Amino acid sequence: MTDTTAPENQDSAARTGYDPDFLATHIEAPALDESIRDDAVLWEGAATVPYTHFSLTLSRSRRFARWVAWNIDGASIKRLSRANSNFTDDPRLPDDAQTGNELYANNRLDRGHLARRADLLWGDLPGAKQANKDSFYYTNITPQMDDFNQSSKEGIWGRLENAVFEEVDVDDLRVSVFGGPVFHEDDRIYRGTALPHEYWKLVAFFEGGVLKSRAFLLTQNLDQLRALMDLDEFRVYQITLVELEDRTMLHFPEALHAADAPTTATTRAAGERMPLDSAAGIQW
Repeated sequence: MTDTTAPENQDSAARTGYDPDFLATHIEAPALDESIRDDAVLWEGAATVPYTHFSLTLSRSRRFARWVAWNIDGASIKRLSRANSNFTDDPRLPDDAQTGNELYANNRLDRGHLARRADLLWGDLPGAKQANKDSFYYTNITPQMDDFNQSSKEGIWGRLENAVFEEVDVDDLRVSVFGGPVFHEDDRIYRGTALPHEYWKLVAFFEGGVLKSRAFLLTQNLDQLRALMDLDEFRVYQITLVELEDRTMLHFPEALHAADAPTTATTRAAGERMPLDSAAGIQW
């Protein structure tokens, strides 16, 4: 594991990160399985790196975040331009533990936000502006095919958070979200980097005083990197939290397990069950 010290000009104290008490029930960020703890890049002695309105744990071997946790205050969202926002390495962490622009030049890979930029722009204006800047650190970015959110699934992956507010009477307009890539040993190597072909997201919220958690998996077709084919193969599945833990080697708090809803065909592999066609198919 690697420990680093924040530069003196880095305003670390202002970055409180993901708030486990943001909802009415205390919800800790996911914990790493013992088998992967040594892979975490440490910052100030801890595996959790704080940003504005989100936190993450970075994998040294994969040079992407294993998980990102963020809070959304739907009542105080700000609309800020992304103009003049530049993707950059986090100066608090080693450069060789981060995947930068060298992966994304001259191909169809997009720099995809894990914690969605629009989700983070809330609170007072200075805080929203800092969150906007923080969202562009490469620690919050993973490679996603350029039609990731323009797929035949109506961009459901990019709209999951929106769908919560549209379909559910969310208490206090507050939602906590967790997301990240799924790392597989057979992930395709491209420019020396193993590209995740699966992503996950978990949404937690209160409805009528009852905590609910809903987990999702997305698979993306990376064959488009090898052959310039106009393919549009992104599939989103609703899965159980138990399956999510098995895939990611992460452990989520019991409160989220108790709030999880059984889904249809929970024991079948993602490729053998029906993907979601639209947000209307989600079992909230």
